[in-house]
Amino acid sequence: MEELFSVIGNAAFAASILRVTTPILLAALGAAVASQAGCLNMGLEGIMLFSALTGVFVSSLTGSAVWGSWAGLAAGVLIGGALGALLGYLVLTLKTDATLAGVALNTIGSNGTVFLLYVWTGSSGISSSHKSFVLPDLEIPLLKDIPVLGTIFSGQNVVTYLAFALVLALIFFLYKTPLGLRIRAVGLNPDAADSVGINVVRMRYLAYILSGVLAGIGGAYMSMGYVSWFARDMTSGRGFIALAASAMGRSTPVGTTVASLLFGFTMALSNSMQTLSIPYELVEAVPYACTIVALSVYAYHQVRKSKKARK
Repeated sequence: MEELFSVIGNAAFAASILRVTTPILLAALGAAVASQAGCLNMGLEGIMLFSALTGVFVSSLTGSAVWGSWAGLAAGVLIGGALGALLGYLVLTLKTDATLAGVALNTIGSNGTVFLLYVWTGSSGISSSHKSFVLPDLEIPLLKDIPVLGTIFSGQNVVTYLAFALVLALIFFLYKTPLGLRIRAVGLNPDAADSVGINVVRMRYLAYILSGVLAGIGGAYMSMGYVSWFARDMTSGRGFIALAASAMGRSTPVGTTVASLLFGFTMALSNSMQTLSIPYELVEAVPYACTIVALSVYAYHQVRKSKKARK
């Protein structure tokens, strides 16, 4: 136990929580935006994978260390938005079941990226043979010189700061702007929204696209911030963990952030435990076991609340 505390009881571990939370938070915010409009984005995993591969591919093509990573991020965002629009088309226009459409997108993402990777590199596992430029880390003046706090909050990747800035942006967008209020109105009562002239389908399309954009940023970060290459199925279930974080946070930006940090903590704990003499399989199972436990507790409280409401 003392050995475990020595591993996690320091500023470096706290900093790793923010780093690990970043892709989960971005995808979870995407799920929350979709949910606010009454939509379900089950395709987060596939969107993140396609964005991760696209980011590395475009970054590698540019050959520029100055703006190559930014071009890759932009490409990842575009492909994320496009896949969000595609999912919206399948669900809203073709009336496909949202769960089945999302599962199909995840399956295509898992296998399609492997095929595209093989076409591009001749390898079906990893793109490390091609140079990918990494999004920069930011040193924050004054803060970086503060003991402990500087280690935790300064020197993080630019996308990590962007992710937490987007939490504030979404709070303002959803609760303070007319467009955000329309999206929430569509999610709360689509018939009432339609009766006052709000185009329900258009708002839900927008929600799917925004959801895809946020997941796309998270996917690009995975291959150009978290690491500097693309590997098959590198998201490792983060899209599904993001769905759980959104559900636990009741699809609100603040609640989703807190839940994402919880899951980020479990993943950072899993990474740190690999240095200890603990079976590898047990260590790898920690984040997913914690996800199941957290969702079970959340579901239990929701059932109890609904029973009290009926009384």
